[in-house]
Amino acid sequence: MQAVGATAFAPSAGMAAASRTWPIVEGPDTPKLCLLSGARDDAGIRRLTQIGVNYIISGGPPIPWKEDELRARMERLKAGGLTLYNMMIYGFNNAIYARPGRDEEIDKVRQSIRAAGKAGLAVVEYNWYAHRAMEGYYEKTGRGGAGLTGFDYERMKGLPPLPQEGAHTLDEMWKNITYFLKAVIPVAEEAGVRLALHPNDPPAPLSRGSQQIMGTVAGWKRLIEIVNSPSNGITFDCGVTREMGENPVEVARYFASRKRINHVHFRNVRVEKPYENYTEVFIDEGMVDMFGVMKELVRQKYNGTIYPEHPRALDYDRERGPIRGYPGGGGYTGEVYNVGYARAMLQAALESV
Repeated sequence: MQAVGATAFAPSAGMAAASRTWPIVEGPDTPKLCLLSGARDDAGIRRLTQIGVNYIISGGPPIPWKEDELRARMERLKAGGLTLYNMMIYGFNNAIYARPGRDEEIDKVRQSIRAAGKAGLAVVEYNWYAHRAMEGYYEKTGRGGAGLTGFDYERMKGLPPLPQEGAHTLDEMWKNITYFLKAVIPVAEEAGVRLALHPNDPPAPLSRGSQQIMGTVAGWKRLIEIVNSPSNGITFDCGVTREMGENPVEVARYFASRKRINHVHFRNVRVEKPYENYTEVFIDEGMVDMFGVMKELVRQKYNGTIYPEHPRALDYDRERGPIRGYPGGGGYTGEVYNVGYARAMLQAALESV
């Protein structure tokens, strides 16, 4: 019996080789958990570092960005233990819609990318919406009365285009982003910066009369082929992937194996009808195989940031004041829950892959 027991509990050679020293922590070659910056003061920095978050993402200043301004922001955060890894760039609608002034805006984007590279910023994220389909969101009630975020395409179906946006076809939007990428990606390569285009979220079939180039996985694949460069990548959102009826693990494998995932949004969803009717739920209760996604990212040696986003609305946060953001969305307590879950997934994936 003693011999049998010793054999049963003795790790195999393969298991011993694969095991890591605990605690398993993030490093240069692993994914890194991050949150959207709420670190506007020392207390905000402590709220993040206390839950083990060492990387943050944030919105950027108006373009063109300046190296000294970016560096000052990054150094202040670094003094508190935080690395600013990714900033969202905006302010180039003329480029999105191919209107007069787009070349001037694109030049400001190029200046901003150069500044980001000199300051040491790894990723610049951006959107390319003709119109973002926010009108379909509404609040739903989840377990224990928590807030969830529902999306119903019927709530916005048929809404007219907005005067400042107009209606745009896929052909128009592909031409516009091709013009943009061919102008900015060579600059990003030289600067050592990776761009990450966020998918259309929600991926509604038609958004106030406009089609959405990043509303299908086929569109994501087409995007990365316009300019063949690691600097031309995507923000992989496993929630949006499932909203479109796709398999998030397979999609993660496709883009991560090509080194075209430059940022990750890690959230869960329950889908009634792809593209049109779904609910953003707690990170542990939806249809996305969250552990499968995390394992695939680790298996493909993805070492960028993972943002466990869209916290659910909990009473504890609601009692402390109004919560801004999506209907049914939450605050800091919800983020703590998301980070704890995501860290468990990350540690387990690093141990098992």
